[in-house]
Amino acid sequence: MTTAQPRTDLDVQPTPLALLLLGREADPASERGVDCPGDLPSPSDPDLVARARAAKEKLGDKVFVLGHHYQRDEVIQFADVTGDSFKLARDAAARPEAEYIVFCGVHFMAESADILTSDEQKVVLPDLAAGCSMADMATAEQVAECWDVLSEAGVADQVVPVAYMNSSADIKAFTGKHGGTICTSSNARRALEWAFEQGQDPATTKILFLPDQHLGRNTAVRDLGMSLEDCVVYNPHKPNGGLTAEQLRDARMILWRGHCSVHGRFSLESVEDVRARVPGVNVLVHPECKHEVVAAADLVGSTEYIIKTLEAAPRGSKWAIGTELNLVRRLANRFAEEDKEIVFLDRTVCFCSTMNRIDLPHLVWTLESLAEGTLVNRIEVDKETEDFAKLALERMLALP
Repeated sequence: MTTAQPRTDLDVQPTPLALLLLGREADPASERGVDCPGDLPSPSDPDLVARARAAKEKLGDKVFVLGHHYQRDEVIQFADVTGDSFKLARDAAARPEAEYIVFCGVHFMAESADILTSDEQKVVLPDLAAGCSMADMATAEQVAECWDVLSEAGVADQVVPVAYMNSSADIKAFTGKHGGTICTSSNARRALEWAFEQGQDPATTKILFLPDQHLGRNTAVRDLGMSLEDCVVYNPHKPNGGLTAEQLRDARMILWRGHCSVHGRFSLESVEDVRARVPGVNVLVHPECKHEVVAAADLVGSTEYIIKTLEAAPRGSKWAIGTELNLVRRLANRFAEEDKEIVFLDRTVCFCSTMNRIDLPHLVWTLESLAEGTLVNRIEVDKETEDFAKLALERMLALP
């Protein structure tokens, strides 16, 4: 493989992830595909539930298990708390007596928990290959190069970065270092309003939204009344992001070309199809869906909003939900006794493949290892990254 030459014209080089996928380069330090340093129990072991209970009981208050809404039911049954990623990270920080935080979610979530918890607490991810395709779509190197592009276009001093919670610690740290904030799908509007107020002239201030283009676009257009023309998409795999300096100067929202592999699969056809199949259905989708899907839906909101909406829905109502299937199926079972008909928005079954990396064998192996005094799969963010990432998170927490 030829060695990349020093960048003189902002030509984009293949990313490390792309090289790994193409099989052109190995990364021995990568967590992807790393085998557990021990034998996992067989998925067919009939004693898995009993083993998990025994190990958790032996650990007692030393362990606190977090379960994201998208996890399998077999894992969720052992969670001390369930919720979205940021809620869980805060729940972990509120349990300082727990030496081990077992995060049943994906890598960026465990990083956030490590950032918010004390140095004495150890965050563990049962399977290190449980990543997030969206978070992986923005690397620190790519975002640093994007900032160079913005600087050469003469607009960097007008740009405030806003990073979605579904991003790596490196991206959160970049955001904190450059005066930006973090957002969740629940407070994205407040975060954008705050960001536009940070510039010397709010009319010329721009936002670099990372890494989910759909949440950024939907929030800007639906909630802040912008037009689609106010938004441009920065593609890290093209020179200068595929944008001209004029396009960057004219834009108000610079959206990173990233998306959720689950929410991005829903289409306008999905909405039209379910309305034809289920007369009187209410379509409720997550704001990570494409803009045309959000525009065609009846209601749009975060995972917590979806749950609360269904809790408050009248008996006998019908709902098509555009979010991850594990949660939709769990909600359908939960509200079946209230005659609430809850269906998945798409005809095609789609789980979050990386969330589903965390299964009962991995959880049993993790808990039994900890119970035996062996720390496994620790997620630890370095101090400098942690400090800048925490700065960005604190700005979010200070939002009105």
